[in-house]
Amino acid sequence: MLLLYFEFFKIGLFSIGGGLATIPFLQELSVKYGWFDQKLFADMIAISESTPGPIGINMATYVGYHTAGIPGGIISTLGLVSPSIIIILIIARLLTQFKENKYVKSIFYILRPLATGLVISATVQIVKISLFIPEAQKFIDAVKFKEMMLFLVMLTAIFCLKKNPILYIIAGATVGIFIF
Repeated sequence: MLLLYFEFFKIGLFSIGGGLATIPFLQELSVKYGWFDQKLFADMIAISESTPGPIGINMATYVGYHTAGIPGGIISTLGLVSPSIIIILIIARLLTQFKENKYVKSIFYILRPLATGLVISATVQIVKISLFIPEAQKFIDAVKFKEMMLFLVMLTAIFCLKKNPILYIIAGATVGIFIF
């Protein structure tokens, strides 16, 4: 349990940019400890995206629960949010003194592209897991055609219809249940 807390504390400390930024770190956990495989990882992303709440916290809870039951879900979630709580408390006390400091402004300026890079990395990982078979030798063999078609149809619908995103999540989940 302590290892679970420590690993998620590190993820919470270094995943700047929100929940999607946790995905590369979670993939590293998969390799490092074997707590879950790539198939389960893809399922965790899908479930975490479609359930209410922040994706990072949903993923932490899911991994913790999968690894050590309900106590694991609680411990991993606490581990993920602890750094944010600690940092916010420190910043809140110090911000009034340093909000116009040029070094503080520089740090926030530097963090923007880092957060963007983490989110882009997470997006690439999600696409690779969801739409391609990594072991395939040829590109044509690597494409998951049903998943790719669903992705393209949903992407087209998003850009053309411009409806509420919840409708696309429900539609994608429904089609996914029947097709897969």
